Amino acid sequence: MHDSFRTTAKIVGLGAYLPERVLTNRDLEAMVDTSDEWIRTRTGIRERRVVAEGEALVDLVTRAGRAALADAGVDPREVDLLILATATVEQPIPATAAIVQPALGVVNAACFDVSAACSGFTYSLNVGRQFIATGEAKTVLVIGAECLTRYLDWTDRTTCVLFGDGAGAAVLRPGAPGEGILQIRWRTDGSYADLISMPGGGCRYPPSSLASIEAGLPFIKMRGNETFKVAVRSLTEISLEVMEAAGIAAADLDLFIPHQANLRIIQAVGKRLELTDDQVFVNVDRVGNTSAASIPVAMTQARDEGRLGPGSLVLASAFGGGLTWASSLIRF
Repeated sequence: MHDSFRTTAKIVGLGAYLPERVLTNRDLEAMVDTSDEWIRTRTGIRERRVVAEGEALVDLVTRAGRAALADAGVDPREVDLLILATATVEQPIPATAAIVQPALGVVNAACFDVSAACSGFTYSLNVGRQFIATGEAKTVLVIGAECLTRYLDWTDRTTCVLFGDGAGAAVLRPGAPGEGILQIRWRTDGSYADLISMPGGGCRYPPSSLASIEAGLPFIKMRGNETFKVAVRSLTEISLEVMEAAGIAAADLDLFIPHQANLRIIQAVGKRLELTDDQVFVNVDRVGNTSAASIPVAMTQARDEGRLGPGSLVLASAFGGGLTWASSLIRF
């Protein structure tokens, strides 16, 4: 990791979009064998957003991207690179980033997708940071977006209650040392690949396989108890690693923005990092787990709520399928 870059990447604009449709725990009670109390106790989630009929990933990406560009005061034609973090692509070919390019007007940008599940946005921040640090790009648009509800088995109460749809975006531009993205660490351990997965729809179990569909393979699968343990340990360790590399303590942070997967995970990590409740941002109760959209949506909401502003020191840490995990320290 090149922490000695003379040029850093700073976030100059944020934007987010959540679908209008709200699916509450009470709504789910009528759909699957569950209850509001069961969901809230185990996850902290009260409601989540769901794409409307006819709405898809590109619609979410476009709205979040436009909002971030407007917030930054950046002309779309100035964007050199568009990086889209998603695990729920618009279609297998081409990359969703290419499909959305005309709608966003980023006609001069190279465009590609990054697939790192819930860690995707933080992974993409690091990629964008490298391009700016080397001078290959001056303006990078990073978007995290998911249409997870299109990949859920609505009869499986262990997964269908967890996820929501949404998109968040950030505009990166060169910054001076001491501002912007100060540190990032990322990790992958593929030996845990089966903890969070969607087995169907690929080469081994292709979309044309009726047996795959009947077996429910094209839906998100999760081994929750095992995932919980690894998530708490990994998020804690990588967050501490980033803070140690930057020479800061937990008390120096203005805000900790963890991936919004489960309130119990968030609380466990916050406790291990010795953070106060006021230092930890939580919106999982309102949006559920939005995977790659989680961190940028939370950042945007934290900014809009006055909890993040110029000079704020923010630690954002994510964990997801792969397994992947990453943490970034950012001076806004």
